[in-house]
Amino acid sequence: MAQAKNPLFDTATVLGKIVAFLGVSALCGVLVAGLLVPAAAVTGSAASGSVQFFDDLPGELTVNPPGQATKVVAADGSTIATIYSENRTRVSLNDMSPFIKDGIVAIEDNRFYEHGGVDPTGIARALVATAKGSRQGASTITQQYVNNVINESLVAENRSNEVVNNGADKTVGMKLREMKLSIALEKKMSKDQILEGYLNIVFFNSQAYGIEAASRYFFSTSAKDLTLPQAATLAGVVNSPAGYNPITQPENSTMRRNLVLDAMLKMGKITQKQHDDAVKTPMVTKVTKPRQGCQYSETAPYFCDYVEHLILNDPAYGATEPDREALLARGGLTIKTTLDPRLQAPAQKQVDRTAGSNEDRWGAALITVQPGTGKILSMAQNSRKVSGQGSPIVTDYNYNVDRIDTNGNALGGMDGFQPGSTMKPVTLSAWLNEGKRTDDVVDATRTVYPAGYPWKTTCQPVDGVYDPSYPGSIALQNSEGNLYERMTVRRGITLSVNTATFATAAALDDFCDIQRMADALQLHTTQDTTQKTPQKLDMHILGNLLGSTQVAPMTMASAFATFANNGTYCSPIAIDSVVDAQGKTYPGQTSTCKETLKPDVAKAVTSVLQDVITQGSGKLIPDKVPAPLAGKTGTNNTNGQTWVVAYTKGLVTASYFGAVFDKATEFSGQGKWVNGQYYPRIDGAYIAGPQMAQYMQQVVGFYDTGAFDPAPSNLLGSSYTPPPVQNPKKDDKNSGSQPSTGPTDGNTGGGGNQGKGKKP
Repeated sequence: MAQAKNPLFDTATVLGKIVAFLGVSALCGVLVAGLLVPAAAVTGSAASGSVQFFDDLPGELTVNPPGQATKVVAADGSTIATIYSENRTRVSLNDMSPFIKDGIVAIEDNRFYEHGGVDPTGIARALVATAKGSRQGASTITQQYVNNVINESLVAENRSNEVVNNGADKTVGMKLREMKLSIALEKKMSKDQILEGYLNIVFFNSQAYGIEAASRYFFSTSAKDLTLPQAATLAGVVNSPAGYNPITQPENSTMRRNLVLDAMLKMGKITQKQHDDAVKTPMVTKVTKPRQGCQYSETAPYFCDYVEHLILNDPAYGATEPDREALLARGGLTIKTTLDPRLQAPAQKQVDRTAGSNEDRWGAALITVQPGTGKILSMAQNSRKVSGQGSPIVTDYNYNVDRIDTNGNALGGMDGFQPGSTMKPVTLSAWLNEGKRTDDVVDATRTVYPAGYPWKTTCQPVDGVYDPSYPGSIALQNSEGNLYERMTVRRGITLSVNTATFATAAALDDFCDIQRMADALQLHTTQDTTQKTPQKLDMHILGNLLGSTQVAPMTMASAFATFANNGTYCSPIAIDSVVDAQGKTYPGQTSTCKETLKPDVAKAVTSVLQDVITQGSGKLIPDKVPAPLAGKTGTNNTNGQTWVVAYTKGLVTASYFGAVFDKATEFSGQGKWVNGQYYPRIDGAYIAGPQMAQYMQQVVGFYDTGAFDPAPSNLLGSSYTPPPVQNPKKDDKNSGSQPSTGPTDGNTGGGGNQGKGKKP
């Protein structure tokens, strides 16, 4: 309840204004005798000039909300990270302990509920103290609030160099302006509104602005739950945040706290017993240091960083990037994301243990999207953005996303990784889209595709040569040496046979259909750093049939989600909604979903990719997912970059394991020890596979685990007559060491970006 104002000294009254201005004029060293006579008699005097100066000062104060911390939250509302330039969380006066309200008034402005913004008694007291050779502040809480509001506005306008704090730095004009604004503000706002604004804006520490942040920083509690000793301590801090810091200056802070308690007792706000008990209480802090920024997220630092880049790249959040940065750091946004903590926690644990804590050369990554919505549900990798968080790899690069977005803005990602045989379903899709069948037979014995080979293409020439007689080229090779035979397209994909994929491409009515399918799946790369935007995968380069060009895991997951969603591609999204501290909403992301593949084609692809898991290279994955599963393994030519992209009806996960540093595509994954186990050569099913399966075992039940829709029979049975058989040459076989456990994943077989059949 606000106390009644003293009518004699209330600056809202005529007499109060005269008395107030007397004090102001004295403070400014201006002659005030003229104010004691009628205004009409005051002409040509210093007093009249003072009155004019005062009248000309601005009388309106725009109270913009002070900068507040932005929260990035998961789909369930749990906090992922906090982003701010000033750590502040606004709370209402009702959500503050009465001890802090009474304490701050008692020590800073005990006549707060009596004056009208400027306290003549306080000014007079300060003048007397000055005359005696000492100093005493005369600023009311209202004046301090006005000063803070002005400074906050300057900071928001990137004019921090103009900020002036309370004290001797203020000029006479500044002090007069502050007084006039305070008087005007008291006419617009109630005392409680001013006190609430002050306690939310005032500086306590570089880590804590406002009472809520200060309570959590110094005592690990809320402003509502502050005890009397804690509240008195914080009320004492504002006078000198450095001098009365209870952490670094406990003795000074205790002395100041006790002065606050004395003042509260004198005002009758606490009893003598409360006072005495509080004075006896030791100065004990319990510090909770805020962790500012995505790098300190304990759950999803790289996903958070991706979200931050999305905000900074979007004009909906400000006309310029500095505007967007200011909104993110000061706007008190709540950014609700699509991240599902039920998936994120297992994903992070899985990638952390995949390579082992002592491995600093291998990268592990997992990303899951939801088919039909495009929502990114988890995003994890085995590195950290800052040291000391349990990983030997410290990097800002996000393994899962592109380097740039479609407008050329940074996304924080890398250039992706060579997807290897996970690219083979693109050729399969083209085959099925032409009305051909999964069980049609192709000639997988052919290993030579010389210059001038008669590819059937209606758009542009095919670029690439696989011919030992061509300088610098080799014959096409399979990972398994005994698979140079006539086989069905289904068997070729199931066993990941390179020569079968090429035979399928050669038998197409139009080679350009492969490009059309890649475009339908939105496959692209940011590998070429000279380009300002992502580039489509050029499927006319033969090496790209086998995954030679680097692609981000999120891109691969979204492409396979098109199969899971029966041909409808949904663009990946990470932001569900954004609202600021005042309730203003900003546009979240809306996935663009469009049917880009014929539903029957997508269903038939899924039929084949289920065989990959049950009969092909995926069969080598020792851990089984308790739901119908389809997918494809992938390994690059050096076995240094390996993949599994797998999906149920409700989840699509891209799992990557391999080199992540410069020239990673040249790094060999042959004859390597990983996490205490020796691998003659690393295959997609060996490490990326178990990583995917062990993770999916824990999370598939949260989403649809039903059976896939059956593929139409017209895309399954045999009707195609293959070309004449070509006998394989002796030197066409891959002579590398092969595991004897079963079918393995075919690698890129060379090709690279040169399209000449060279090994990368």
